Amino acid sequence: MITVHHLNNSRSQPILWFLEELAVPYQVQRYQREAGSLLAPPALKKIHPLGKSPVIVDGDLTLAESGAIIEYLQEAYDAQGLFIPTDFHARQQYRYWLHYAEGSLMPLLVMKLVFGRLGQPPVPLLLRKVAGAVGKGVQRNYLDKQIAVHRDYLERHLRSNPWFAGHDFSAADIKMSFPLEAMAARSGLDGCPQLRDFLRRIHQRPAYQRALEQGGPYHLLL
Repeated sequence: MITVHHLNNSRSQPILWFLEELAVPYQVQRYQREAGSLLAPPALKKIHPLGKSPVIVDGDLTLAESGAIIEYLQEAYDAQGLFIPTDFHARQQYRYWLHYAEGSLMPLLVMKLVFGRLGQPPVPLLLRKVAGAVGKGVQRNYLDKQIAVHRDYLERHLRSNPWFAGHDFSAADIKMSFPLEAMAARSGLDGCPQLRDFLRRIHQRPAYQRALEQGGPYHLLL
């Protein structure tokens, strides 16, 4: 049975969702972020040297990185190819969005989270005012503008594609769910009806809801 080493409010939640879509038996080993730093606990380093989540253990295989895990689960457990396009061009879109999620979009959202917390602990008290001002400046003058470019790009894509890889739901949509939920939490989706509709549709999927029950409360960090 697959074991998912699951950190609260992290990329491991979509892994639980994909396992529910695949109807693959699994068990969850839960970890909580440390108070203050919000980092993963040291116990995760016993599973993988980087101490990050998600990590899955399937037999003698231990695998980290959410994109790699999604690709593995699709190859190993999606024998009917229900979650990967069969059309050549749609499959290239599928591959693109799997990599775009972490390679292009998430770094901006992570930076927004980091710079948004510069005026808070654990930044030393005497530095918080200056650090907070720096953080707001970087967000206003760089990050928010870059995120807006990506938001418009994604909105345009979904105007002509019901799902990211084309006409059918795929694992690419599962991979894109986390950055879009993070974008909604950190920047908002005003003026983006297609992106809001995408989130509404995935949240209504029974497998998504079952994954929430398995993973526990899910609130992306603001």
